[in-house]
Amino acid sequence: MNIELNAFFLSTGLVALAEMGDKTQLLALLLAARFRKPAPIIMGILIATLLNHGLAVWLGVWVTQLISPTLQPWILGLGFIAIALWTLIPDKPPSDQESTSHRGVFATTLVAFFLAEIGDKTQLATVGLAAEYGEFVFSILIATTLGMLLANVPAVLLGNRFAKRLPLRAIRWVSAGLFSLLGILILLGWQYKLHL
Repeated sequence: MNIELNAFFLSTGLVALAEMGDKTQLLALLLAARFRKPAPIIMGILIATLLNHGLAVWLGVWVTQLISPTLQPWILGLGFIAIALWTLIPDKPPSDQESTSHRGVFATTLVAFFLAEIGDKTQLATVGLAAEYGEFVFSILIATTLGMLLANVPAVLLGNRFAKRLPLRAIRWVSAGLFSLLGILILLGWQYKLHL
């Protein structure tokens, strides 16, 4: 497989796993339970994620231009290890007030999801992935958005029944393990060498 395809699958998988049990997934569940209109909620999540992760990808590429190449692997590697540790901390669902609005289901989802994703571990992971795979920014944007949708669309469609059956603790540990592995590999000098 080529490097871009590897980066795509890695980005999709990492973000999908990191999103399991995350506050934005819990927000998706809350919106689905409150409004019971999956189509506008899913569209709101899609647009909010594209906007949010678009900014994250741009930031990741921009940061690599500011930081010296010798310092970049340390920041990226330690950043992914920090995200791994953060992944182990379960998020709490947002309050009901965060999801209510008189502007319609789509607008409510778009604004709430965009704001909830700011500074979130999946957004920071997107910054790191864009910094690591800067030559494939469009692929990283699509992959991380796909990862968010893979985690959130089933949550919207199946609601609380789906969330209660997921082994969120095990998913958090797998996600943390993958982020840690990526961080360690970057610290050891691995770059663009993932061969599946």
